[in-house]
Amino acid sequence: MPTYENILYEKRRRGVLITLNRPDALNALNQGLCDELDAALQEAKEDPGIRAVVLAGTDGAFSVGEELSNDEAETAWPYGIPVGTSLVYQYDGIRDQERYRTLQSQLYRWEYPKPIIGAVSGWCLGGASWLALTCHLTVAADNAVFGQPQVRHGANTDFIWVLLAGFKNALRYSLTGDHIDAQEALRIGLVNQVVPKEKLLDECFAIVERIAHVPPETVKINLHIATMGLEMMGLLKAWTLNAELAAMARLSKREEFNRHLEVTKKKGGVRAFLQERDAPFQPEPFGPRARKGK
Repeated sequence: MPTYENILYEKRRRGVLITLNRPDALNALNQGLCDELDAALQEAKEDPGIRAVVLAGTDGAFSVGEELSNDEAETAWPYGIPVGTSLVYQYDGIRDQERYRTLQSQLYRWEYPKPIIGAVSGWCLGGASWLALTCHLTVAADNAVFGQPQVRHGANTDFIWVLLAGFKNALRYSLTGDHIDAQEALRIGLVNQVVPKEKLLDECFAIVERIAHVPPETVKINLHIATMGLEMMGLLKAWTLNAELAAMARLSKREEFNRHLEVTKKKGGVRAFLQERDAPFQPEPFGPRARKGK
């Protein structure tokens, strides 16, 4: 059995609870955590006693998304390209990361032969929202908050929002980075249901136990009818294009939109950077920052 540093792995009630466990960083996604998640899913896949996976986060947060580094390279004109490199080099590096790491992990979970149930409580932002929404089922606690605020400083959305929420709803939140609460997520189709936060895991494992009454082969085939059917209808092509355009989005920073954020982060760290970035968008339309001054 593998030893994990960034996740918790606990078998229970015919399934397994995999918990993102970087509480000091609000479960921010770094390479170590993502690698361990893949390893944990592989372990669960090979265990015939596990009929489904529940994926959650520790300490009242699912995850705030990709970890923001404090030590990014110095940039020079053209804006956003590190000194001593080139636009082509940067583009190829980001594209390869998106296509061969992010997309492969996403497809691995999407095509997983056992149901993965996302149990979302608290913050679920950026890449973490994509992780939660590509689970086969997603159950939200009543304190859950979804969003893609990274678009505000030059980054990409993900097509899973369009697939689940529809074109209009997805663009409403993908073009602004505005976050939404659990009830709005339910209304637009991002989640299956909303439950009180203290009942979140119990509800998810109740679903696991119901799934366990169906033969595993039947569950696997019916998962594939849905997931691979969507791939054949064009989802795989959309995600491949998503990965390609993600590189362009991450290189789309402009001096007047980003330089002050870069300076703020250098002086005050990630917290100051986030406060500076999000200030023009207050109040948020939903969730814990829906009122001015929050």
